[in-house]
Amino acid sequence: MVLGLVLARCGVDVVVLEKHGDFLRDFRGDTVHASTLTLLDELGLGERFAAIPHRLIERAKAELDSGTFTLADLHRLPGRHKHIALAPQWDLLDLLADAGREEPLFELRMSTEVTGLLQERSGRVRGVRYRTSDGEVGELPADLVVACDGRASATRDAAGLRPRSFGTPMDVWWFRLPRRESDPAGAVFRIGRGRAIVLIDRGDYWQCAYLIGKGSDALMRAQGIESLQRAVADLLPWLASRVSAVGSWDDVKLLNVRLNRLRRWFTAGLLCIGDAAHAMSPVGGVGINLAVQDAVAAARILAPRLQGRGAVARGGRVGRARVGWAAREARLGRVGRVALARVQLRRWLPTAVTQGVQRLAHRVVIAPTLARESSADGPGAPPRPPVPIRLLQRLPALQGVLARGVAIGVLPEHPPAAARRSPHGVSAHPYT
Repeated sequence: MVLGLVLARCGVDVVVLEKHGDFLRDFRGDTVHASTLTLLDELGLGERFAAIPHRLIERAKAELDSGTFTLADLHRLPGRHKHIALAPQWDLLDLLADAGREEPLFELRMSTEVTGLLQERSGRVRGVRYRTSDGEVGELPADLVVACDGRASATRDAAGLRPRSFGTPMDVWWFRLPRRESDPAGAVFRIGRGRAIVLIDRGDYWQCAYLIGKGSDALMRAQGIESLQRAVADLLPWLASRVSAVGSWDDVKLLNVRLNRLRRWFTAGLLCIGDAAHAMSPVGGVGINLAVQDAVAAARILAPRLQGRGAVARGGRVGRARVGWAAREARLGRVGRVALARVQLRRWLPTAVTQGVQRLAHRVVIAPTLARESSADGPGAPPRPPVPIRLLQRLPALQGVLARGVAIGVLPEHPPAAARRSPHGVSAHPYT
């Protein structure tokens, strides 16, 4: 959606295909980080976002058996937004869709699922096949297809691109619990013996992410829903009276955590961005924001080659624009592989660094936590916090470094001037 909006404002004809009829689904990636909030300001959408019901996180803390520790202090961030916003993703998508509809070159087709790729004999992708919710099938010629369809990208698979996978020590159970006004605001990260849970403040309820060992879903479900209720009550006694709201396993959804990355994000006529190019771990909640930065970088690099030409983007699913091989394809009015490679080159380092930090967190914090039996240490003193958490307490400046790495990222992106809208003119880049 972001890619389509930015390209359309830059003079590129864009079609966004979304297989669902609306955005009212229970998204879990609802953290809108400072880099994305700044982008919304630059696109002239900051005030519209402010009108969306949302909560703010200004410090990230972890509750351990041995105490509560600050992990990241967002007050140390540069720029206007010294926080992370928690906003329903469907509201953010509606905001972007409405902004896109204001652009004459932007078209959003809801209830339209991509079912395959149109390819030339050479293998070049030249568009997509689609099916609507009422059964209509058709073809949409496209100069470039942009696969934005997530971790299980059907578009990426149809092109024969296979990601390299990195092991993860956990999966996640998602469920809801009622929230009261007297509860903590923002988010809660609780680590106990052999258990960990994250609570995300959604106003009148908590979106709960309960970490379990990788591949242990079936075994743990066999123990009955009461085992989860007891575990949550033990971790967070103030929630004990509400755990019965999770009445059966039907209320608990499994997230099969993946961490992977394509070696090559493109082929002739096709570019992958976001989770289609690199699935992120839930650690840090950075996935949506990294995907948005991919979109902005792709739009900035490709827009000059697409202006005045037809292009299609796939919001939540696919996108189109001219693409091809260097000089020959420049003569044909196509964007060459070199331009697509530039998008990957631009975004590879922040992706690899972020995934490296996530893998470190898996190895140093999450894996030891989940491997520790809840009764292993007996009734004695609680275990010491992991080394990274102790280091953050000794050197508070590192809390600002971590805040910047999570909330802004390694390489924040800014839209081209043609895509900016501001009552005060073109805004400056606060992080450059």
